Amino acid sequence: MEVQAKRRPAADYIERVQVDITPNMRGILVDWLVEVAEEYKLVSDTLYLTVSYIDRFLSANSLNRQKLQLLGVSAMLIASKYEEISPPNVEDFCYITDNTYMKQELVKMESDILNILKFEMGNPTAKTFIRLFVRSGQEDKKYPALSLDFMGSYLTELSLLEYSCVRFLPSVVAASAVFVARLTLNPDSNPWSKKLQSVTGYRASELRDCISTIHDLQLGRKGSSWNAIRDKYKQHRFKGVSALLPPVVIPASYFQDHRCSLMMQRDT
Repeated sequence: MEVQAKRRPAADYIERVQVDITPNMRGILVDWLVEVAEEYKLVSDTLYLTVSYIDRFLSANSLNRQKLQLLGVSAMLIASKYEEISPPNVEDFCYITDNTYMKQELVKMESDILNILKFEMGNPTAKTFIRLFVRSGQEDKKYPALSLDFMGSYLTELSLLEYSCVRFLPSVVAASAVFVARLTLNPDSNPWSKKLQSVTGYRASELRDCISTIHDLQLGRKGSSWNAIRDKYKQHRFKGVSALLPPVVIPASYFQDHRCSLMMQRDT
């Protein structure tokens, strides 16, 4: 928990620090960066780190909207160097912006990011936790392993689009994504188990706010104009999981603590 909290963005940086950037602009940028990551076949960890760098930078530094795309590609350049075996080079990232920015501008922004973040480039992201939690979510064999894996990854990526998710710890996002993934694949069974509660450290009731946000994203109540992630996970290689939808309303009983449920059953 301490490691997560140490290198994370401010939950309200757009309201408190930024004067020219809105949550919608951030969403458009992340949606585009998903396409860039697909174009260059980057690993998903690179995308998560990129968004983390963007949010952390914007938490400490006010930026003109004309430089937001420059920040995005420069952050992805740094994340690629950190995660990729063969990262794209500076020229590749200039090209992907239709040469809107010159090489010198990318290198300068790269330096600015590194200095603002004090060269602290490694931090746990929701991707770090989703790998662990999904494995635990398969323990009861009720859920096809690959479908749960892809659905969990899809929902966790959707959270990157939503500025309001910045306030949640990465482990909270990952745990909530597993809850909604299991709900989607098996709506008639309580998605939260004692094992998941133990492994994640969270009761379903504690995740309710984040679960609701991810649920809204999945149903298109939020972020419906951003389609890069939805299109990506419609592909056969991801078993088309973005086409699957959960129940519109999550049963209130699914948020009850397991111990409380058992006590209620004994009383009846």
